[in-house]
Amino acid sequence: MDDIIQLKITLQWTKPPIWRRVLVDKRTTFVELHEIIQIVMGWEDYHLYEFNVKQRRIGDVNNEFDFSIDDELEDGSILTLGSVITNTKETFEYEYDFGDGWNHKILVEKFLPRDSSKKYPVCIDGKLNCPPEDCGGVGGFYRLLAILKDKKHPEHKEMLEWLGGSYDPEHFDKDQVNLELEEFSD
Repeated sequence: MDDIIQLKITLQWTKPPIWRRVLVDKRTTFVELHEIIQIVMGWEDYHLYEFNVKQRRIGDVNNEFDFSIDDELEDGSILTLGSVITNTKETFEYEYDFGDGWNHKILVEKFLPRDSSKKYPVCIDGKLNCPPEDCGGVGGFYRLLAILKDKKHPEHKEMLEWLGGSYDPEHFDKDQVNLELEEFSD
């Protein structure tokens, strides 16, 4: 039985693309998938989010900051991936931080049998470091990278301090991500 879904999560409008490939159980809820994406992409889970799957809006309906004026948002804490995702090559969207607008395209690549030697979820691949939280969306991210490259830029020192001293846009540590996923799933 194919209980595992292989997903490729790509942050939109970045060149080269920033992406992660993960294996998740079909019984994973959309709230849990949000938490998994936060870990694998390196986000801090400070902001609201929403999935858009087959014309359905799915998210956290219990969030005290939900200012939605309609009742169309479905409860991501009870909907599982397996109840909504049925075919490979399907895509759906995940938006995180409605201010910065971090849009992700999620591709359903495969359905796989459970491997008893693996613990799920697991990140099997990825490329590049995720943009820092609250840097102003994709445009702000590329502005930040330009400032970091230019040591003579008037904001260089300030941006380094804001980042905690350093930021490597090439860095992606799959092993570290999987340690965090292991803690999440315990």
